[in-house]
Amino acid sequence: MIPRMGKGWTLLKKVDPEVAKALQGELKRQHEKLQLIASENYISRAVLEAQASVLTNKYAEGYPQKRYYGGCEYADQVENLAIERARQIFGADYVNVQPHSGSQANMAVLFAALQPGEGILSMDLSHGGHLTHGSPASFSGRFFRVDFYGVERENHRIDLQQVAELAEKRRPKLIIAGASAYPRTIDFEAFSQIARSVKAYLMVDMAHIAGLVAGRVHPSPVPEADFITTTTHKTLRGPRGGMILAKKEHAKLLNNQIFPGIQGGPMMHTIAAKAVALKEALAPEFKTYQQQVVANARILAKGLKTRGFNLVSNGTDNHLILIDLISRGLTGLQAEKALDAAGITVNKNSIPFETRSPQVTSGIRLGTPAVTTRGMKEDDMVQVAEFISRVLNQIGNPKGIEGIRKEVRQFCIGFPLFPEIGL
Repeated sequence: MIPRMGKGWTLLKKVDPEVAKALQGELKRQHEKLQLIASENYISRAVLEAQASVLTNKYAEGYPQKRYYGGCEYADQVENLAIERARQIFGADYVNVQPHSGSQANMAVLFAALQPGEGILSMDLSHGGHLTHGSPASFSGRFFRVDFYGVERENHRIDLQQVAELAEKRRPKLIIAGASAYPRTIDFEAFSQIARSVKAYLMVDMAHIAGLVAGRVHPSPVPEADFITTTTHKTLRGPRGGMILAKKEHAKLLNNQIFPGIQGGPMMHTIAAKAVALKEALAPEFKTYQQQVVANARILAKGLKTRGFNLVSNGTDNHLILIDLISRGLTGLQAEKALDAAGITVNKNSIPFETRSPQVTSGIRLGTPAVTTRGMKEDDMVQVAEFISRVLNQIGNPKGIEGIRKEVRQFCIGFPLFPEIGL
């Protein structure tokens, strides 16, 4: 049975059947496939309703009680709710919920803290960092002088001695902690000490782990960092968007960098959805959910190791896993395509000391937030590890992979996206 969202798409099908068909296909894909991309999750119906609300019609340039448009009384209410809930969750002095994305949150902080040409010290992209932390392909690498630290070759943990030595030698104005593909706990206190020793700001990009921080299953960067950026999706399980937390003395400068610095009108419908997701994150069940995310990742990692896979850092402390495929004679691209054919969605990913291009890679990245949202637990992760192993042992056997796809589909439909309506 193909899942359907009910009467909500009746008008859309009449006005634009092509888009309606694409959305129906996407719903079917999400329903029938294992979503193991570490940066993706499923929002609740309440968040979805807020995202699809009439607030999309409202311009609200400026900030609550200081708008450049009239008619913003309800926009103000929604934005204030989002701000106060984020403060309550994370204990931050200052919150800005207007960034359209994590990348724009990062841009605002870099433009607030630095002048063009000043120095950044951040994690190497191939070791787990992010494009906006100084890659030459990003604005961050074009406008600032960037040096990179990495992980130790022996254990794939952040090389804090290298961080300290580079900080002392290069004297950056800003040090960035945080990653997009690092499966271990980050020592924010150590980064703070290094930053203070060279009189640098510390920025933490917690986009991947914000939900874990909110659920108290990862240390919080808030007491240690000058600036904290995050997305509001991923482990936080909200709409796609960004957010900035900071010390209160940076409030005016950061506000000005978001608007009018790099953005115009905020997306008020998305801010409404952020507010709803943040309310959900205040509930006791959210902590239980985050505990399950981490437990699932550890069991999945154990299941993969038992089946002979090499893992970067030999395991995980958080929600994500990196598989090193070199010993298997496979590329990340080959594995991604084979798993997708079997109904398992992952992404190819560089591994530390990578020798292949970012379009090919030597690894794949897995994450457990989305499957945990669907209700999967430890025993289910054992089955997921078995699916992955069987697929990657049958590359070149389309018939065998098609058989696994049928099993995966049957497995997935036992975990509805929206169980309250049987979908």
